[in-house]
Amino acid sequence: MNIVLVIFDSLRKDCVGVYGSSPWGRLRTPHFDVFARESLVMTRAFPESLPTLPARRAVYTGRRVYPFHHADFRLKGDFVGAPGWGPIPEDQPTLAEYLHESGYRTALISDVYHMFKPSKNFTRGFDQWSFLRGQETDPARSGPRLTQDQIDHWLPKEMQNEHTVAFIQQCIMNIHDRTKEEDYFAPRVLREASIWLEQNQDAPRFFLTVESFNPHEPWLVPSHYRRMYSKEESQEQVKSGYADTSALDKKLMDRTRANYSGAVTLCDRWFGFFMETMDVLGLLNNTAVIFTADHGHSLGDRNYLGKRGYPSGPEVYDVPLLVRFPGAKHAGAKSDLFVQHHDIAAAILQLAGVQPTRKIDGISFLDQAIAGHEGKRDYVTVAWGSAVTVITKRWWLNCKVDGTGVLLHDLKASEPFAMNVAQTNPEIVKDLFAKAQQDAVHGFPDWLVDLAKSQADAPGCSDLAARPQPLDAVP
Repeated sequence: MNIVLVIFDSLRKDCVGVYGSSPWGRLRTPHFDVFARESLVMTRAFPESLPTLPARRAVYTGRRVYPFHHADFRLKGDFVGAPGWGPIPEDQPTLAEYLHESGYRTALISDVYHMFKPSKNFTRGFDQWSFLRGQETDPARSGPRLTQDQIDHWLPKEMQNEHTVAFIQQCIMNIHDRTKEEDYFAPRVLREASIWLEQNQDAPRFFLTVESFNPHEPWLVPSHYRRMYSKEESQEQVKSGYADTSALDKKLMDRTRANYSGAVTLCDRWFGFFMETMDVLGLLNNTAVIFTADHGHSLGDRNYLGKRGYPSGPEVYDVPLLVRFPGAKHAGAKSDLFVQHHDIAAAILQLAGVQPTRKIDGISFLDQAIAGHEGKRDYVTVAWGSAVTVITKRWWLNCKVDGTGVLLHDLKASEPFAMNVAQTNPEIVKDLFAKAQQDAVHGFPDWLVDLAKSQADAPGCSDLAARPQPLDAVP
């Protein structure tokens, strides 16, 4: 059996049609929808650790990253990111290595530039890996520099500061020669993946990982995709402010959502191209395709624009997970058992019939999900920085690893995240935090506890993914 893993960065679950509708309306995702109808649909899938790199480390290894032991990374060539923002440890074999050693031809097609920074090793085990340059602040180009008028076009005046201007400068420099839809990142990634399939038809079996950084910001999309959701010609807005949106002009928020929605539909169209290529090459009857995201993104949810680990919310933590078996076997099956990113690795190893040579933490969910069973988990623990989130069918606990700043939400309430019910449910809080401690094998590292103590514990005051530092700091 061939295996394809497709990961979209920052794809909200509620923007994939099978899961419902976003707060601002249903998005156009016809190809995602067809894929979902032919797949096993997992309704309770969550990350293991966040953001970008910790999430992928869990997917690629099947090992837990939480609670970030030996993960206070300060590597040359990268910013000091969230805890766990670093390479896959040398002593942890990767999926690609396991499958390569078992006779699979392996490949990675990606524009997630964080994976390819100095000191990273996410390419281990791949017979071919292709890095498509230019996303975000990848230093793909050094000029020509933007004028102030150009900066003002892309970035509203009220959102301009040293960091955001530098961000937009590099983003736009990287795409100066973009002239048509095929030049955009999602089309490039999915076309390159399709070309790889064409060029490797002689492989007896293969494992292909396709990583699209879209629909991650900046939401730079062909204008016809944005006009699907808003025809109003207003100030451009393609970046998160990572702040409260209460004072943000409504037109800017509408533009943001229209651009994000357009980015999702762009990904959908070219995912359809990729799947059609598989069909033309006769691969749909002997290939399993797994579709997921690392996390979502807040787009005005509870008046926030960005993503964060505290306070945490389903628009970021609840991720899509679809599994299309060869020949669309089990099409229409749906499961609400708890699944996390590191379980995807276990599922892929099961599909490949490969036994890992070292213990992994992931649990394959395929048999239980298909049979309609409950699964082996009744909760999940998700880490981001110095905060931890514990989710059961009834409760959502979010606090810092030192046990402070507790937020508890009742998922059976009509508006679960409108109220913190921690004070009236102390035993629930105690029980859920004990689960977080239990999953933190060997306890929380001292540096992480110190980090928690230094950070605010009021809702809305969490730090961003990158820890504060001067822009020109050298790790």
